[in-house]
Parts: sequence; structure tokens; C-alpha cells
Amino acid sequence: MAGMTSGMTNSRSGLPQPGTIASKTSSLSHTTRARSATQAPEPSRSGTGSLPPSRPGTSMGRVHTRTNSHASSTLTRSASTASRTTRTNFSSTVGPGSRPPSHAPRPHTSLAGTRKPNGHSITRPATSLDTHEEEDFAASILGKRKGAEWDHATREKTMEEFFNAFVSRVSQAGQESFGLKETVELYKSRVSELETTRKELTDTNLSLRVELETTKGRLDAAEAALKDAKRDHEIAMDDVERQQRAEIETVRQESRQQLQALDNQHQDELRELRRHFEQQINDEKALRFQEINQITSQTALDTQRSLLELERKDREIAKLQQNLQAVREDLERERKANHDLRQNLDTASCNSVTLESSVRALKARIEFLESGREEQSQAFERLNQQMNDALAETEATREKLRKEETLRRKLHNQVQELKGNIRVFCRVRPSLESEVAETAQIEYPDQSDECKEICLLGPEERSALGTVTRKNNSFTFDRVFGPSTQNAEVFEEISQLVQSALDGYNVCIFCYGQTGSGKTYTMSSLDGMIPRAVHQIYQTAQSLEEKGWRYTMEGNFVEVYNENLNDLLGKAEELDKKKHEIRHDMQRCKTTITDITTVRLESPEMVESMLKRAAANRSVAATKANERSSRSHSVFILKLLGENHITGERSEGTLNLVDLAGSERLSHSQATGERLKETQNINRSLSCLGDVIAALGQGKEGGHIPYRNSKLTYLLQFSLGGNSKTLMFVMCSPLQAHLAETLTSLKFATKVHNTHIGTAKRQTRVRDV
Repeated sequence: MAGMTSGMTNSRSGLPQPGTIASKTSSLSHTTRARSATQAPEPSRSGTGSLPPSRPGTSMGRVHTRTNSHASSTLTRSASTASRTTRTNFSSTVGPGSRPPSHAPRPHTSLAGTRKPNGHSITRPATSLDTHEEEDFAASILGKRKGAEWDHATREKTMEEFFNAFVSRVSQAGQESFGLKETVELYKSRVSELETTRKELTDTNLSLRVELETTKGRLDAAEAALKDAKRDHEIAMDDVERQQRAEIETVRQESRQQLQALDNQHQDELRELRRHFEQQINDEKALRFQEINQITSQTALDTQRSLLELERKDREIAKLQQNLQAVREDLERERKANHDLRQNLDTASCNSVTLESSVRALKARIEFLESGREEQSQAFERLNQQMNDALAETEATREKLRKEETLRRKLHNQVQELKGNIRVFCRVRPSLESEVAETAQIEYPDQSDECKEICLLGPEERSALGTVTRKNNSFTFDRVFGPSTQNAEVFEEISQLVQSALDGYNVCIFCYGQTGSGKTYTMSSLDGMIPRAVHQIYQTAQSLEEKGWRYTMEGNFVEVYNENLNDLLGKAEELDKKKHEIRHDMQRCKTTITDITTVRLESPEMVESMLKRAAANRSVAATKANERSSRSHSVFILKLLGENHITGERSEGTLNLVDLAGSERLSHSQATGERLKETQNINRSLSCLGDVIAALGQGKEGGHIPYRNSKLTYLLQFSLGGNSKTLMFVMCSPLQAHLAETLTSLKFATKVHNTHIGTAKRQTRVRDV
């Protein structure tokens, strides 16, 4: 407000401009109004002489200039001086002069009169000296004129206007005083109500204090009673303890006496029994010595007779051996003579047959030459036509056979796709004779039908009420093999996948399961899946030769050990030293490994020697779970390159037979040191394999498949994706101690069984002509 008042003052006198009081806001507080009502009559007490001289009403709205008359300047200066010296509320607020008649100003309160001046107080108006000089200068030019301020009528009119304004302001101040009185009455009633409320609160507080003192007294009494009860209880407990100690000491002494008596009685009985048994032992020893002497003498006689009989038998054997040697020599001579006779007979028979055919040919030629030329020509044309028909029929038959082979491959692939491009077989190994642990309760509900289900009775679980229950875990796979199943029956189920590899598809067969569940036996034993697959491939390749197919087979055997690749067909001293890299040809979907031994397989016997060599180089170690646990993943890679020289068709198939390392829990295997590192790498790679299969099962087009998270999955990238056929063997142990690991393996196999990896693609191309 001080800023507003300062902004609206006259530039010379520092008084407020007309109309500024009326433009003040009506939001003044009741306190300000009360003070105004109290101090409003102060101007009337100062008397008429205290009113400052005023300027004409017409001079309120205009700015004083230096061109005014000398009298007007003098009056203005005297009015400013009087206003500054008297400092009444009315003059400080309203100032000399009157307001325009259109405004109804209200009287200024005494608050403004009691205020201290601010830092930007009203500046002192300029003196009339400059005005006089200016007016003298103007008078010298225009002539001196008498100002209107000396006109009595004008001054009287001005005073009347000022008086009327003052009366109206006093009236307005009275009205405001009446409003403030009503406000004071309201505040008084409110104060009385608050005083009544305070008295009530005081009474309530007093009563609550009385209750608090009463409660404190009761609490002190209760605490005293509690202390007395505690002291009485402690005294009683001390008495009871002393009484119990006395009774315990009495019972202890009685027990010692009874124990001493029983010990003495026992010692007497023991001495009596020892004496009795010693007597019996001495008698038994004497009897046994007599029997031993008799047996010894009898044995000596029997031994002597046996030696004599043995010498006689030796002589007879030597004689018989001599006779046998003579008979063998005679038999050998007879066999040689018989062989010579058979050779002569065969030679004679061949000569006889040759002569007979020559005779028949000569006879036919003679007859043909003797017949007429026309008959010979007709016979020749007829034979030529028959030969051409036979050749055409043979060629048609061969073409039909080739088409049927192509159709067979398509139908075979469709059957495999209907069965699923990823299949899961479950096999439970039999219990070994060296295993004395309890076997788990495993059932095969549909063993007589399709044999696709397996049920395991879970471990005992105790509920909160103390009841013991066992959960029945049921799993379904493409095929379940019981403990009595042989490798031959298992291979019958996977032989169709081996045929798919010959047809040009990527096939991957891997064994998964805990350590000691029979994975290596299933894959790499003498009658395992690897030897049987190679034998089938050779037999099928030979049968396809008459249809124009020629196959070339190459094999690699690698292991993934601690996320490093080792060549199992290389030199043993180079293991863990050579660095092998995996490289993929994304266009041809082929995988190669650098600096690895590749063996061209000419016969099944070469596969057996290769398996023995790889088994000798594979990393194995003993753990708490298995005496000979495979510490690496072994991968047998068989590449089949086929070419049909008739149709020009080529096929490139790959068969990956994988024996995974045993999955085991660290709490069960108790591996430490190097074994701990191996176990961690094994479990990490198996987890990555599960992640890859799960990502393939989502079937998102262009989705990320985490092949690179593990060397195993990166190596099998083209054998696990959509252009391959995959078979998983989940191997299970029948022991109850391995039930938790068995359930974990079966749950993982169920996840794989519910995965669909898309349609496989055949790797074929037609030879350029």
C-alpha cells in the first residue's frame, strides 16, 4: 500500500491525487476499521485553526507549473508547509483542497497518522522562490495581475465545499464505527463461548488428573503385591529345589548300591561261565586234534593213490596223443588227396560243360547255316526286336524304380514329420549287480500296447498335520523303453532317422540324463547306436547302388570339455593344446571345424576302431555319483555325400550322435577343485541346450536363438534348428537315491517333447549338365 500511495502523490506537494481514496480496495481488516473509528474524531479536536489552507477545488486535478501566478504559488507553498507542520490525519491523507463532487471519500483512519514515515517519504515541495522569479519574469512581459485566491467569494465557496466534504466523511466514519461496534459484540460473544469451553476443559482435565492419581496408587499397590508374590514364589522354589536335591541324592545312593550288587553278581556269573566254556573248549580241541590226525593220515594215503593214478593217466594220454597225431597226419593226407581230386573233378566238369556248350553252339550254327536266308533274316529281326523290347522294358523298369525311390524318400520324410521333427524317447537302465541300494517304484501303464507312459512314485512328503503322502508323477513320451529292452530293439525305433540322413537331412540324436544312467552304453557300446547306425548306412548304401547312388562317408569325433573343443581322433598329447574353431556356411547350412582329423570310412570295421580310439582319449573322472563319469560331451559327426550318376542328383546329409556329459547336482556329486569347474561347465552347457530348444519352440519368425551361449549348441546349430530332425534319449536310473535327479530329467524331457521346431529341409542339388 505504501508503494501505491507513493505512486499516486502529487509531484510537487507530495499529496495524493484526487480520487485515490475512493479507489482503495474494500478488503481492509476489521482491526484497521476499529482503529479508524476510534481515531476518526481527532481532526475536530484540533479546532478550526488547525485545518490547513486549501487551494481551489479546480486546482486538485491539474499539475502545478512554473507559469502560475505569484499568489497561487505562494498559497500552494504555504498550504504545503502547513500540511507538513500540522501532520493531522485528515491533511496527511486527503491533503488541502477538496475532491471532485462525483467522489464520496471516506475519512482516513488514525492508522496513517500514527505510522512512521517509510524510506521513500513524500519529498519536500519546492519553495516559492523559483516561482516568484518565474512569475516576475512573466509579469515583466505580460504585466502584473491579481490572482483569484484573493477573491473572498471564491474562497468562501471553496471553504463550503471543503466543509461539505468533511461532514460527509464524518458521517461515513460514524457508519463504519457502528459496524465495528457490531463486530466487537460478535467477538465478545465468541470470547464468552470460548471461555465456557475452557472452563469445561479445565474441569475435565481436573477429573482426569484425579483418575490418573487413583490409577497410579492402584498400580503401586499391584506392583508391591507382585513383588511380595515373587518373593514368596522364590522362597517356595528354593524349598522345592532343596527337597528335590535331597531326594535325588537318596535315589542316586540307592542306585549305586544296587549297581554294585548287580556288578558283583555279574562278575561271579561271568567267571563261572568262563571256567565252564574253557573246559568245553579244551575238550573240543582234543577231539578235533584226533579227527585231524585221522584225516591227515587218510589224506596222505589218498594223495599217494592219486599220484599213482595220475602217472598212469599221463602215460595213457601220451600214448593217445601219439595215436592222435598219427591219425591227424593220415587225415591231412586224405584231405589233400580229396582236395586234389575235387579240383581235378571241377576242372573236368568245367571242360565237359564247355565242350557241351561248344557242341550245342556248333550244332545250332550248323542248323542256322543250313536253313534258308529268309528264315535266318526273320529269326534275326525277331531276336533283335525281342532284345530291343527287353532293353526298353529294362529302362522303363529302372526309371520306374528311380521314381519309386524318390517317392519313397518323400513319403518317408512325411512320415517322420508327422511323428514330429523333435522326438523324445525315455529309457530306464536295469539295476546292476553291484548296486545294493533300494530301487524306485516305476510303472509302465501301457507296456503291452504302445509303451509311451512312465509313472514314478515320488518321495515321501509330510504335511503340516503329520500325514505322509507320496505323489504319483506320470510322463508321456514318443516311446518308453523298460529295463529289459536291448539295444537292438531301441535301434529299430531310430533306424528311420538314420535313413533320413541318407536322404539328405541333418539328423541329431543325443542322450540326456544324470551321470551313471547309461548314456555312453546306449550310444558307444559295441552294439550301441553308433555302430548299428553305421552298419545300416553301409547296407542301405549298397542296396542303392543298383539305383545309381554312390555314397562317400566321412567321420569326425570331437568332445566339448570345459567349453573347449578336443579332437578325439588326434594324438593324445595334443589334447587341450590345439585350438579348434567352429565355422558355419549359412547358405549351405554346413558346419566345419578347423584343424580336425577327418576319417574316410570304407567299412564298418573302421568305425569300431575309431570308437575305441575316441574312448581312450575322452575325459573321464570319478565323482561321488559315478566311479567313471564322463566329464565332457562327445559328438560323433558322420557326413554322408551321395550322388546319383543317372539323374545327376546329389544329397548331403549329416548324422550327429551326441553323448552328453552326466548332469549332476553339486550337492550330490560333491565335486571340488577341477571336478567342480567341470561340473559347472557341464550344467551351464546343458542349461544353454534347454534355452535353445525353448527358443525354437516359440516359433517366432526371425527370433533370436541363443546358439552362441555354448560351444555345444553352436556346434549343433544346423542339427537343432528347423532344417533338421532331432531325437532325444532321456536316460533314467532305477535307484530310489537318484529319484530327484530322475524327476528333473523327465521334466526337462517333457519340455522338449512339447517343442515344435518346424519342417526339416533336405540338402540336395542337381548336378550341372
